[in-house]
Amino acid sequence: MTLPALRHGTDPGRELAEPGFWQQPPAHRLAAFARLRAAEGPVFVPEGSGPGHWALVRHAQVQEASRLPKVFASAPGVTTPEPARWVRALFGDSMVNLDGPDHAQLRKIVQRAFTPRLLAAAEADIHAVAARIVDDVLAERPDEFVSAVASRLPLEVICNMMGIPEHYRAEIADRVNHASENIGVERGLASRLRMPGRGLRALARMQRMVAGIGRERRKHPTDDLISALVCANVDGQALGARQLGAFFSLLMVAGVETTRNAITHGLSLLTDHPDQRDLLLSDFEKYADGAVDEMIRHSTPIIQFRRTVAAGHTMDGHVFRPGDKVVLYYASANRDEAVFPDPDAFVITRSPNPHLGFGGGGPHFCLGAHLARVEMKALFRELLTRPVGLRAVGLPDLAGSNFDNRVRSLKFAFEGP
Repeated sequence: MTLPALRHGTDPGRELAEPGFWQQPPAHRLAAFARLRAAEGPVFVPEGSGPGHWALVRHAQVQEASRLPKVFASAPGVTTPEPARWVRALFGDSMVNLDGPDHAQLRKIVQRAFTPRLLAAAEADIHAVAARIVDDVLAERPDEFVSAVASRLPLEVICNMMGIPEHYRAEIADRVNHASENIGVERGLASRLRMPGRGLRALARMQRMVAGIGRERRKHPTDDLISALVCANVDGQALGARQLGAFFSLLMVAGVETTRNAITHGLSLLTDHPDQRDLLLSDFEKYADGAVDEMIRHSTPIIQFRRTVAAGHTMDGHVFRPGDKVVLYYASANRDEAVFPDPDAFVITRSPNPHLGFGGGGPHFCLGAHLARVEMKALFRELLTRPVGLRAVGLPDLAGSNFDNRVRSLKFAFEGP
């Protein structure tokens, strides 16, 4: 695609700051990112209620910033806007908002808890849950994919892995939806005043719930992830109540939301590209891994994360100074023409496919990348290889978020009897 050169004196980043930009059709947003990638260096994006940020939109830029955490720091927060100090004091710092020794220690405790035995049990559970969900779908014949299929798999898998009692799960699903439904979504004044309280109340209740389970597991540990986290002894440390709550919230909102969105976009992509669906079905085990990675690249469930410059650094001719804000636009990096030939095409045999759907590398690379891939592969195996096929109907109802590529709903139908 040949793009017009940016005119001298224009402000190419202003479009990303316009309230309606994220409600535009995906093609409009992708074209804007393509124009930004054609600029000579990082582009400044003004913010009405903040200092503005520099947009990192190329694959190499996002990778470079991701792998230099001492320069591009996650603290005080990776979301836009950054979490308020009182919110961090009340709920604790999520792992994604930490740097240096604090992040390393917390990640070490969590990684140690993911023992080979726990991971093997989780993988076996994923296949069982995927089969059960598709059994239910074939028996009940629902017509909305997000609630009936895409949300169920990651929620059930994570709850099983964590050891969440069954009677808590419906409430947790409801709290997750309330906590995340308006992240990055432009709203009117009345909604902005009302909804943060609703989301924070949902988060607080969810964290109190898991803290109570954690206290019980310290006294009576079982063979689950919560027990492993609260009973860990990594340099004499385990997760405290606030740390456990913050990790569980991250796992729920990030692990459930991102995987459900990738699954939903995946069904839509396979419906819109029947040639790729036919190729996948011709030899599922041969093509499934590539198909999953291409679904993640093409949909990019997390659109962006924020960083704060902690030390002077030069990138593509631009000098960043301490205190500057930058945003890593994964949605743009995953369409970078310099890395992905014909980037807007959906090609399940794309190789190599160094997408940044799980981050750009470095210490914040997604801990759940492997399990997310296993979940998607297991579910699509069940969805596509049963005698009754499924297809999306119409376009996904997108939330219009500047943070994640969230799908509110997607209609679907059965192809056979």
